[in-house]
Amino acid sequence: MIPSEPRLAEIATRPSRLHLWWTAARPRTLSIALTPVVVGCAIAWSEGAALNFPVFLATLACALLIQIGTNLLNDVADFERGNDRPERVGPLRVTAAGWATPRQVRRAGVLAFAAAALCGLGLVIHGGAAILALGFASIAAGWAYSGGVRPVSHSPLGELFVLAFFGIVAVCGSHYLQSGRLSAVAIATGFALGAMAAAVLLVNNHRDVDGDRKAGRRTLAAVLGPARSRSLHAALMLLPFALPLWLAFGVRSHAATLLALLALPLALIAIRNMRSKQGVALNPVLGQTALAQLAFGTLLAIGMLL
Repeated sequence: MIPSEPRLAEIATRPSRLHLWWTAARPRTLSIALTPVVVGCAIAWSEGAALNFPVFLATLACALLIQIGTNLLNDVADFERGNDRPERVGPLRVTAAGWATPRQVRRAGVLAFAAAALCGLGLVIHGGAAILALGFASIAAGWAYSGGVRPVSHSPLGELFVLAFFGIVAVCGSHYLQSGRLSAVAIATGFALGAMAAAVLLVNNHRDVDGDRKAGRRTLAAVLGPARSRSLHAALMLLPFALPLWLAFGVRSHAATLLALLALPLALIAIRNMRSKQGVALNPVLGQTALAQLAFGTLLAIGMLL
């Protein structure tokens, strides 16, 4: 079980280097990057593609490194822009806590992106120009989320960004690397997993909406308001469950994909708590939403392979 991330008020001493960088990576949400890769590859294998295990591992590594790099640059960018104030109710951020300097965190983020690019060289050789374009776009998007004059994280486009890159791009790119082609099932699955990943960000922005407004951030949660943010979260969590029904009774006639419906109780728990909790009490809802996506994707992948 992944330990919960500490809040700033709960920690007074500098931790070990391992704990510092583990916290900076935001481990509770890393499954959002890994699940689409597993599912995209599972779709390809279920369609008859041969298992290419080295490519599978390299794809997982690239996805994980890009996510970590994005999280690290977001950590330092939010600190430098004054978003991570002492009254912040979200999980601890290492730059704001003084655990690491902005230079150290930024350098770690750049190194994570560089490692992703290096790891991706083999994928480009294997997959060609399409993978080069997707890889470049993914790293550029990871930087643009927090960097530049108009970062994505300060706009209402954050959830759309997550849906695209942690859903459609991740699933379809992983599928393409194993199969060499594009699949309608992979695209639909990318939408489903991306919607749940976007729901994780929505919880984060809904929790931080008051502080974000003070800092000049106009996130989707700030635009929608509390009631509509909760409704959108419910929609993003529930609509993906139409996918296994479509796969079982429509395009694939693959009844085993109905296993993914077993994740529905987890989604309902997250939806219920999103509606009933406020402030710091929303921190566990982040993990619950990510867990629902992980369970949905894992069960869907198992169903694809059965």
